[in-house]
Amino acid sequence: MKIYFKSLGMHLKGELEYRVNFILSFLSQILVFFTYYFVILALFTKFDHIKGFTLYEVLFCFSIIQFGFSFNEVFARGVDRFDNLIIQGGFDRLLLRPQNIVLQVLCSDSDFVKASRLIQAIIVMIIALCHLTIPWNFMRVFTVLLMLLSSCVIFFGIFLMAASYCFFTVQGLEVRNVFTDGGKHMAQYPIGVFTKGFVLFFTFVIPYAFVNYYPLLYVLGRTDNLLYAFSPLLVLFYLIPCVLVFYWGMKRYASVGS
Repeated sequence: MKIYFKSLGMHLKGELEYRVNFILSFLSQILVFFTYYFVILALFTKFDHIKGFTLYEVLFCFSIIQFGFSFNEVFARGVDRFDNLIIQGGFDRLLLRPQNIVLQVLCSDSDFVKASRLIQAIIVMIIALCHLTIPWNFMRVFTVLLMLLSSCVIFFGIFLMAASYCFFTVQGLEVRNVFTDGGKHMAQYPIGVFTKGFVLFFTFVIPYAFVNYYPLLYVLGRTDNLLYAFSPLLVLFYLIPCVLVFYWGMKRYASVGS
């Protein structure tokens, strides 16, 4: 981890070499984030609730998903941009080094401009929680922390699966966006508002429901079932097939040549 934190410092120093560009990009990301926020606000000018979920309940769910996605954009950008390593031949160099491959991929890139989205997600979460009447106790605070952790984990897993796709082709990468950006936009609403087919898919295939729906019901006091509170931990098991698929694809990697 010492190597990883050192690489973060190097990336940050490199981005700050062009401070005006960094500041302008940082501000532009703030505007982009608020377009997502205002879409939800605009939706609730027409509806009082969505299947029983109020504005601030949806905003709380929105902030959890945006937090995890933005966290990975900042600290796991190398995995998100893995196709560049393949195309430019950088992955060949990583294979020659005596370090863990996933760690090296993580160290390959960072994007501190996206930290603006991370900060905004925290702000939106605080605003939402301040407007919600939640019977707080230790377990509910712990569940919120698990939701944040599982949000980071699930997007890391999805990014890793998308990186595995690049071992076989770097064409048609729009397929990845269905599960990364597309998944993010869908999961920013409680999964329970969608049809049964979507709920089943995003519970047992890509487990967004264990991030933003079942634990949300417990935090809001709609259920006292402790299994709902600990359900975000199930997302940790989602990492296992993601890592296995990545290493399976790596074994079939034949280099880009020279």
